[in-house]
Amino acid sequence: MTSQTQTAETFRALHAAPEILVLPNAWDAASAALMEMAGAKAVATSSAAVAWSHGFPDGNALPVDRLVATLEAIARTISVPLTADIEGGYSDDPDQVRETIARVIGAGAVGINIEDGKGGPDLLARKIEAARGAAGAAGVPLFVNARIDVYLYRLAEGEAALSETLSRARRYQGAGADGIFVPGPAAPELVARLAREIALPLNVMGRAGVPTAKALQDLGVARLSSATGPFRAAYATLATAMEAFLRDGDPAALAADGDGLPNLNARFAGR
Repeated sequence: MTSQTQTAETFRALHAAPEILVLPNAWDAASAALMEMAGAKAVATSSAAVAWSHGFPDGNALPVDRLVATLEAIARTISVPLTADIEGGYSDDPDQVRETIARVIGAGAVGINIEDGKGGPDLLARKIEAARGAAGAAGVPLFVNARIDVYLYRLAEGEAALSETLSRARRYQGAGADGIFVPGPAAPELVARLAREIALPLNVMGRAGVPTAKALQDLGVARLSSATGPFRAAYATLATAMEAFLRDGDPAALAADGDGLPNLNARFAGR
């Protein structure tokens, strides 16, 4: 069994553990390293945060080469499992998606998020099948987390949204998904129903109004993602500090804002 295969099995087991997997989303090697140093059992990427860090908008605009380079840098600097948000696979051609996923696995990832967006479920099902093909060829038991965007994009409302979400979950499970990600819902009653009626581990997106990890665990949720929260927190702090520095020209104040940052140079030395 290869090291990456073992890491993939470790990541898979985290979704079946008694405790919910609290999964932070990184955008570069430094953010990922800080997350591991803080105690993360695994690290994900945020597609939006990675795109923004390279100067691209979210929404399948990031060049795949940039994604792969980012994953390689992160995988080189952390010891915990890495899962990659690949949006919709950066293509509507399942064969191209399969090639991209092969590169993602080659970069060191042991899981992916792949989303249906505003499209229908049949295309994502074919992409999931392509992902299983790429994983099989690589010999890595890739954890495929299928994101259902019915609630996020308000493609339906009320019971219709629930029915469509559950239908897609079954479709994606049949195509080979290992987990289901449903961003948007926050009401405990709805989250509990999704967790109860979806056969695969349920992933919820962290945002204002979403219950705490412990409360979600009690509702049956297997995984809580931070999404763009860490990026927004870091860059909001930077924006405020820059405004103050440019206004006051006080380097001491700027230095004080950086107090407590671990020694990343020492962390990266020799890796």
